[in-house]
Amino acid sequence: MTPPAQTTPMALHDAARLFGETPAVADGEVRLDWTELLGAVQEVARALIARGVRHGDRVAMWAPNTHHWVVAALAAHYVGAGLVPLNTRYVADEAADVLARVDAKALFIAGTFLGRDRIAELRSAATDLGIPTIVVIPVEPDSAVESEATVLNWSELAGIAEQVTVEDARKRAEEVSPDDISDILFTSGTTGRSKGTLVAHRQALSVVRGWAECATLRGDDRYLVVNPFFHNFGYKAGILACLVTGATIVPQASFDVPQTMRLIGEERITVLPGPPTIYQTILDFPDRAQFDLSSLRVATTGAATVPVVLIERMRSELDIDIVVTAYGLSEASGFGTMCKPDDDAETIANTCGGPIAGFELRIGDAGEVLLRGPNVMLGYLDDPENTAATIDADGWLHTGDIGVVDERGYLRITDRLKDMYISGGFNVYPAEVEQALARLDGVAESAVIGVPDTRMGEVGKAYVVRKPGSTVTEEQVRAHTKAVLANFKVPRFVEFRDRLPYSAAGKVLKRELREEK
Repeated sequence: MTPPAQTTPMALHDAARLFGETPAVADGEVRLDWTELLGAVQEVARALIARGVRHGDRVAMWAPNTHHWVVAALAAHYVGAGLVPLNTRYVADEAADVLARVDAKALFIAGTFLGRDRIAELRSAATDLGIPTIVVIPVEPDSAVESEATVLNWSELAGIAEQVTVEDARKRAEEVSPDDISDILFTSGTTGRSKGTLVAHRQALSVVRGWAECATLRGDDRYLVVNPFFHNFGYKAGILACLVTGATIVPQASFDVPQTMRLIGEERITVLPGPPTIYQTILDFPDRAQFDLSSLRVATTGAATVPVVLIERMRSELDIDIVVTAYGLSEASGFGTMCKPDDDAETIANTCGGPIAGFELRIGDAGEVLLRGPNVMLGYLDDPENTAATIDADGWLHTGDIGVVDERGYLRITDRLKDMYISGGFNVYPAEVEQALARLDGVAESAVIGVPDTRMGEVGKAYVVRKPGSTVTEEQVRAHTKAVLANFKVPRFVEFRDRLPYSAAGKVLKRELREEK
């Protein structure tokens, strides 16, 4: 039996050979089968080679879910570049910081979308981006820009590709090694600055195959990828999972309940992963009965607390056969543990299942969840100190989460060693928000915690101590954080205090703040 491909380019060739004319991508009027997807990827790869992108370079993506993202991401892999997805909710300063740190040689960026012009934002944040090739993706009609030496429209790539043969591009793809970097995903910063996780091709494909097996993903599935492609769930459990199984990728640029439910019916969607808030919103939608959701077969969720009743409603009211939960983090190539399809609602809601993809699981000091295996990240980008602090000498990844393992080997997360909370499926690290607040004139000190929210799981609450004489307001706090942080990091609630509770060691006692709720 031929072993599975260990690089994304070779997995793409396998998909074209095995799945051929079956649907690969369905994005509005754009329909690509697996053979056509390979051709589209090769065309963009040839253009990247013509523009000077070399093996080992970094190619960044700052755009919502469309077929362009799928093609461009696979093209970056095809030329041997590491893919750097940028959170679409980043403000320009956050994006510019990441682009500079990875020394991006190309950037695929959305044209105008939802009222934002990201190129204009970047230019206001950095006078010299230093990126040789910027390609504008036409997410909305009439979003093309005037071409420059470094700025191109997506439509121009076909002409540029003519400078490089398909054979030369294929040769570059064959040179990609399983140990080459496939992606660098940036985590929110526990110390005020994000860290880039380095993951190799063999690791990305290994965890994806483990996830796809547990999720029972198969070639005749039609997969609505609502999870953003910049996230491990959208990119790996979405694009790459379809690549190795032959399932059809149906991207949705932004989550909109009626649009999602309309797509489920029109595209006969069978797979719909996402954080619990997506299913809760669908279940509670007043006109849900007007939509045909009968094709749904599989739902995988996680990234937040999952009520038992939600699992039960997903099975009974949405008639979804398979509902499973999972646990993972970027440092573990995006995955770690997962429930099984036949687990009961109590197990799915209250545990994260057992280890997948060759991971070992154990509980370390202070109850910390530890993972070890071939798919632990290679390390943090340009950060040996934090790498050594996160992966110990025996190869165990220290996750920062607190948990217990039951007699079945199933993990249950009980707390977080760090202060991180999860809002709408996105990790928020209070230290990053607190650093932003420290730069607001009039703020002496602050403490940020996550508080429960029905729709988002958790949202931020900031406790702020004003400087003497300051009159800084709640509106000013929100406006400042909104200007420098992605929206999901902006505190929903602000409470002013004369002082914060401190321990004898001088640390803010956030536990006391949480207990006040």
